[in-house]
Parts: sequence; structure tokens; C-alpha cells
Amino acid sequence: MSHKAWYHKGLRFECTQCGNCCTSHGEYAYVYLAEADVVAIAGHLGLARREFLERWCRQDEGYTILHMDAPQCPFLTEDRRCSIYPVRPRQCATWPFWEDNLERERWEGPVKDCCPGIGKGELRSAEEVERIARETEDWYADTPEW
Repeated sequence: MSHKAWYHKGLRFECTQCGNCCTSHGEYAYVYLAEADVVAIAGHLGLARREFLERWCRQDEGYTILHMDAPQCPFLTEDRRCSIYPVRPRQCATWPFWEDNLERERWEGPVKDCCPGIGKGELRSAEEVERIARETEDWYADTPEW
């Protein structure tokens, strides 16, 4: 990752449980799923793996993603809480430390505008931030078979 220079002292983030990261803000709204995500969520919902895939997912350019008819995650409740929080996808669990978000302009622009937790809470070292981003990218190499 080549973004490290600007955040060499680390980044602060604390989840405020606002649900903003679960909602599209005029951009794409994709939640990518790895095989482990599919298995965990299906089990949590009491569904067979195949049933979960057919009911809640679609394929897009070789990736498995949650199917979204609305501009928000289908598992976001009316009170803006995650109904599958204990087994939420890795993509959700690692927000905002995604490789794309670590570009300075994006972090200080749309990411900060969307997320009131940016700049608050625990200071994460640059090494930890990059480890999370790298592991998240690697996680999605395990795309579920349909």
C-alpha cells in the first residue's frame, strides 16, 4: 500500500453505530461476500447455504454480493442497527479501513462526510490499519461457488 505517508502516525476511528456505512450515499452500494461470510450468515438466519445465496445474493463480475433493492443493506433495521451483527460480513466489520478509503482525498472527503466516527476514539497505528486493509482484500479471494 502506498498511502501510508499521510497517516504514518495512525488513524482514529470509533464506531458510533449510526448505520451510515450501511447506506449508499449516491455511490455504489455493494457488500462483497466471501465463502466464510455466506456460511456464517446462512447459519445465523437458519438457512441452507444455497437458499441464502439464492434469496439474498447475486453475482457481479465474478463476486458474490448482497442483493440490494434499496439504497441500504437489507439487514439494516428501521432503528439503523445490523440484524446480523454477530456474523456481519468482513467488509462491514473492517469499515472504514478499506484500501480504497485509505487514499487521503477519500478519507478526508466522502468517508469522513459519511462517518461521524472518523477522527474519534482509539488511535490505530499505520501498521494495524494496513494489516486490516490487506486482510480484507485477501479475504475476498475466497469467492463462493454457486
